[in-house]
Amino acid sequence: MTTTQSTASGTAPGTTGGAAERLAELLRPLLGDPLPIRLTAWDGSSSGPADAPGVQVRSRDALRRLLWNPGELGLAEAYIAGEIEVDGDLGEGLARIWQAARSGAVGSSLGLRDRIRATALAVSLGAVGPRPAPPDGRAALSGALHSKARDRAVIHHHYDLSNDFYALLLDPSMAYSCAYWTSEDPDYTLADAQRDKLDLVCRKLGLEQGSRLLDIGCGWGSLTLHAARSYGAKVTALTLSEQQHAYVTARAAELGLAGQVDVQLRDYRDYPTQGVHDAVSTIEMGEHVGKDTYPAFARMLRAHLRPGGRLLVQQMSRRDRAPGGGAFIETYIAPDMHMRPVGDTVALLEDADLEVREVQAMREHYARTIDAWHDTLEQRWDEFTALVGEQTARVWRLYLVGGALAFRERRMGVDQILAVRAAA
Repeated sequence: MTTTQSTASGTAPGTTGGAAERLAELLRPLLGDPLPIRLTAWDGSSSGPADAPGVQVRSRDALRRLLWNPGELGLAEAYIAGEIEVDGDLGEGLARIWQAARSGAVGSSLGLRDRIRATALAVSLGAVGPRPAPPDGRAALSGALHSKARDRAVIHHHYDLSNDFYALLLDPSMAYSCAYWTSEDPDYTLADAQRDKLDLVCRKLGLEQGSRLLDIGCGWGSLTLHAARSYGAKVTALTLSEQQHAYVTARAAELGLAGQVDVQLRDYRDYPTQGVHDAVSTIEMGEHVGKDTYPAFARMLRAHLRPGGRLLVQQMSRRDRAPGGGAFIETYIAPDMHMRPVGDTVALLEDADLEVREVQAMREHYARTIDAWHDTLEQRWDEFTALVGEQTARVWRLYLVGGALAFRERRMGVDQILAVRAAA
């Protein structure tokens, strides 16, 4: 990253003081003293420990954006818009800021006096003005929460970005979920870890030739196609994404699996067949179901199983704070998402008369999976920006780095829950 040139203020690049020191005064009540970052302002001035991760405030617009929208979302949008840049490792910078925000000596928000000071600082720095336009990528939703129409819009926002985008990001199986890493061999890749995850799921479900599997929220068909091709299962796959539906249908035909795989563009609430499936899977789809609608979802999972049939839920978990993942995630990535502690999900499945047989935590595996996706994003940065634009690519960079950090710091988890419907 390159430091912006000095402005007419006359402050030489790298000089302490100037706009950077005045910004630092505002941040110390929030992030502590000394700051966990080193600030460089648009006038070339800097403030903060020399060995701390560097943050460039490249434009007065960043301060104006934060005045209009203080907190996580304003900061994220300033980054997406390119008004803030992080030198070096973005993950290290986020980790330092998050650690400071969690410490007891640091405030969590600006009080009235600090807001007045912030406004005065903005005036003195020429940063006061109308609300900045949001960068590209905000979700535009309407309608009742978790209505069928709104859920389709949510899925369209995230999963219909383009099949070409996800083909660039993911391994060849197009698995967009936590992998299962079983080897430290340098030649062992993300593709290997995703294959091992798919095998793990199929073994837990007891799939064999002719098994009837219902895959709810099938994504780009990684499990659907693997279960049909490698285990001989007959799979019904449900998705709300038009692009996913087209991709999986075409891929099944290419692999000669059209007679085994039935891909339906259908809301899970509209799927009629009950009591006949040997197995049901839902891989990282339950987070999109919603808090109030999950009990009905759990009952539906049971209803689609034959007596003695098996259910595999792979689902992200989160403690009570920010069940939707936070303002940035909820605005740009996965609106209306709801995560809960894994024990609460187990209880909901049990309340639906499903017998939970096993819970396998896979948190560390998700940090490694997301790291692999992030490495691909950086290695193919020019291809991603040409395909979706720089702002969308920056959304994904922030999403992946922040997501890996959340799993690494145990703020989020992911688990496989195996359950059965009791035999009649």
